[in-house]
Amino acid sequence: MSKQTLQLRKNLKAQRRQLSKFQQRHSEQSAFNQLRKSPQFRTAKKIGIYLDGFGELRTRKIIEYCFQQHKHIYLPIICNMNKILVWVKISKYQYRNKRFVLHTLGMLEPMRNRGLHVSHLDVLLMPLLACDPVGTRMGMGGGFYDRTLASAPYKPYRLGLAHDFQFLNTNLHRNPWDQALHALITPTKYKCFKRQLSQSYIL
Repeated sequence: MSKQTLQLRKNLKAQRRQLSKFQQRHSEQSAFNQLRKSPQFRTAKKIGIYLDGFGELRTRKIIEYCFQQHKHIYLPIICNMNKILVWVKISKYQYRNKRFVLHTLGMLEPMRNRGLHVSHLDVLLMPLLACDPVGTRMGMGGGFYDRTLASAPYKPYRLGLAHDFQFLNTNLHRNPWDQALHALITPTKYKCFKRQLSQSYIL
């Protein structure tokens, strides 16, 4: 990883941590309004999503809305054997009563249960550090989403959630194993990308 990429990661993480509670609430509501424009999200029944905990765009409004609309919510757990994510369905009761466990990496996970392969989901709402104009996603560095999605080229619909400053005007380096987004949602943008599944875009 280049020094430039490491510095970019550091700067973006710091910028996320510095957001006030008011900024986070405003961004959450505005991004939720953008998300509701997505036809893929409106028709989806099985939604994969994350629990925010590191300054990511908050997901509470989205999750509660999905429950109201009788959509099924799935949260990721890390499979220790191969370091991919499997997806566990949670109930409204489980979510509101915070029936989760803390992973050693710091994120909350559902109680251990048999998870589904990511291809069973209709839409996957993904956290990120940065996204560029062609849909390249920079994650937190663990590679969990890239490994997971490598075996699911056609489904689910990959939708990134981000703050406005995380959408970059310049292209990121895309490795052959990086999994691009179908679309990105920010508080002010709903941007769709043209994806080429068989080719990598490397700057």
